[in-house]
Amino acid sequence: MTPSQRLDATFTALADPTRRAILARLATSEASVAELAEPFEMSQPAISKHLKVLERAGLVSIGQDAQRRPRRLEGEAMTAAIDWLERYRAIWEENYRRLDALLSELKDKPALKKRNRKKT
Repeated sequence: MTPSQRLDATFTALADPTRRAILARLATSEASVAELAEPFEMSQPAISKHLKVLERAGLVSIGQDAQRRPRRLEGEAMTAAIDWLERYRAIWEENYRRLDALLSELKDKPALKKRNRKKT
């Protein structure tokens, strides 16, 4: 999978609230499919489908613990998404700084015009 495809898979996985909730749960500790299904009103097969999306994105991996196959959070795919977002955050912040400067300049202009009118 190319980096671009991996990023697409990550954002697709993060777009669903159930998958985000699963990731939040896995952030505390690894868990089985049954444990992950508990807070949701859906079947284990439905949770398994969500887990497959998370696994394809590289956000979750399957461990081996005797008879259990717990899922655990993987950070590398999330790091790539965060890095991508950070690049754009810097651009957005610069745009906001320029907008703030322009707004300040525009605020000051009417005050100067009023002062000049009073003098004449």
